[in-house]
Amino acid sequence: MARVEGDGDPSALLLSEHEVRDDDHEISKSLASRVWIETQKLWQIVGPAILSRVAAFSMNIITQAFAGHLGDVELAAISIANTVIVGFNFGLLLGMASALETLCGQAFGAKRYQMMGVYMQRSWIVLFLCCFLLLPFYVFAAPLLKWLGQPDDVAEQSGLVALWLIPLHFSFAFQFPLQRFLQSQLKNQVIAWVSLLSLGVNVFTSWLFVYALDFGVVGAAIALDISWWVTVLGLLVYVCGWCPLTWTGFSVQAFSGLWEFLKLSAASGVMLCLENWYYRILILMTGYLKDATIAVDALSICMSINGWEIMIPLAFFAATGVRVANELGAGDGKAAKFATTVSVVQSTIIGLVFCFIIMVFRKEFALIFTSSTAVMDEVEDLSVLLAITILLNSVQPVLSGVAVGSGWQATVAYVNIGCYYIVGLPLGFLMGWVFNLGVKAIWAGMIFGGTALQTLVLAIITVKSDWEKEAEKARIRLEKWGKPTSDYSSEVH
Repeated sequence: MARVEGDGDPSALLLSEHEVRDDDHEISKSLASRVWIETQKLWQIVGPAILSRVAAFSMNIITQAFAGHLGDVELAAISIANTVIVGFNFGLLLGMASALETLCGQAFGAKRYQMMGVYMQRSWIVLFLCCFLLLPFYVFAAPLLKWLGQPDDVAEQSGLVALWLIPLHFSFAFQFPLQRFLQSQLKNQVIAWVSLLSLGVNVFTSWLFVYALDFGVVGAAIALDISWWVTVLGLLVYVCGWCPLTWTGFSVQAFSGLWEFLKLSAASGVMLCLENWYYRILILMTGYLKDATIAVDALSICMSINGWEIMIPLAFFAATGVRVANELGAGDGKAAKFATTVSVVQSTIIGLVFCFIIMVFRKEFALIFTSSTAVMDEVEDLSVLLAITILLNSVQPVLSGVAVGSGWQATVAYVNIGCYYIVGLPLGFLMGWVFNLGVKAIWAGMIFGGTALQTLVLAIITVKSDWEKEAEKARIRLEKWGKPTSDYSSEVH
């Protein structure tokens, strides 16, 4: 073996140690730099996504608040119509639109910009047709709600509100694809500003139709219709005027490949709506327990807190889907893996902060909703489960975002069916009813049998993924679903 120059010389050895330290410093500096760059890209999506989601969520709250001043039946009617009828269809259509996060995200990463507009038009067609198929839920809302056990007066009023919310229903077919189209191009600030504009319109129109024109609960529904269509028109105007690379007008190409697009959209819809319905079923199951009034009130408070907080993980869901799709579309599997890691770590840290807040103020946060000592005590008892749910929800949506960005929707749909409905629900039923352990046992069974198991399975799938193969799959998908267009990379801004 050749003798290394300076071997045995202490000064040479010291120099070698300095070189190793310098190399370690450069590596750590390089890693910190990469994390910072990825964080900037991630929060360019996460920040506006949180703002737009909170604004959309707040429109429903404002509408309910205006309706609540009309009377108890009116409040129940608008709440049930929104939660049960609109909520069911919202989850399905939102999930179907998330197919665009895969296709538009990968097309943008591959610099096939003109195909993005074609993909969006395909999504419009598929979702618009699905809106017609879902219309019976609105038309027959009253008898459906009576069958579910609602009082006749509430069911009739909810049925009336549901009919007036049909325009809102059709706005989903255009708004969701528009949002994902812009999101894939990192134009999220536009979505946030338009959402804030719609929120302002909602406040004004709710006052106008409910109080000034005295249209009652129907006026609240009309105000909500107008607000959501303002969002659609605002986004459409921006797309037509300020997206020259990705929107080149309507194309007959949008009518080709609709069956394949429908299959991916359906898988996306099932994946998301199975999660969306899961905790609605939890409240329904609790409502059938004996003497469950206080338990339902406490659980509803916990679900409201969870609903506000989950806007953050859902923003990470959207951002992760876009970042992974962009990198896979660009053929860089390692960058997609790195984006996944950064997103999971940051979302988990935020989840831990909220867990800590919940545990510190486990009784006090109930004061926002109630002054009942019995309900507050029950909320305090459930706070540990709420904290665990928040922590799991800070990881699980990010992993679902990875699935959307990679095109694994069909696989995750099966995972969700298995974890939530084959394991989670039966376990919650067994603990709550068979062993008669109450609402806490139902929720615990559904958390550990469903959400925790699903998070674990998705984590295993993500860790074991071959990211270079995923990048190759993205290339094949783009070749299959759209002809390459000219390279506009020099024009992107």
